[in-house]
Amino acid sequence: MAAEGFRGPRQLWNALRWSMKGLRAGWRHEASFRFEVCLAIVVVPLGLYLGHGALEKLALVLPMFLVLSAELLNSAIEAVVDKVSPEFHELAGRAKDMGSAAVFVLLVFMGLSWVLIVGPRLPAILGA
Repeated sequence: MAAEGFRGPRQLWNALRWSMKGLRAGWRHEASFRFEVCLAIVVVPLGLYLGHGALEKLALVLPMFLVLSAELLNSAIEAVVDKVSPEFHELAGRAKDMGSAAVFVLLVFMGLSWVLIVGPRLPAILGA
């Protein structure tokens, strides 16, 4: 096995540390990420409780993790754009808008998943 392809414990530990540093930066600097983490604290356990079977649970929980991931990527795009091009430029604005749109599309996907899976059961859940 080639040495450059090997990921030993030290490299894996460093990758974990950098990921945690990124999560902390997202929490510290991005209000949208903090809101979505708080939403995830509610949505993930609720999805695991309300889903019938593994696939439904996954369909209710996975979109929330995709939203969080897209929010972090969107924040990274915004940070790089702001660093490289502090003055307004049409392409910089477009990049930031498209990152935001990616988060929005995933939020719509999450809502659709919940409406299709939990929506028909809502009267029974609410005891109506």
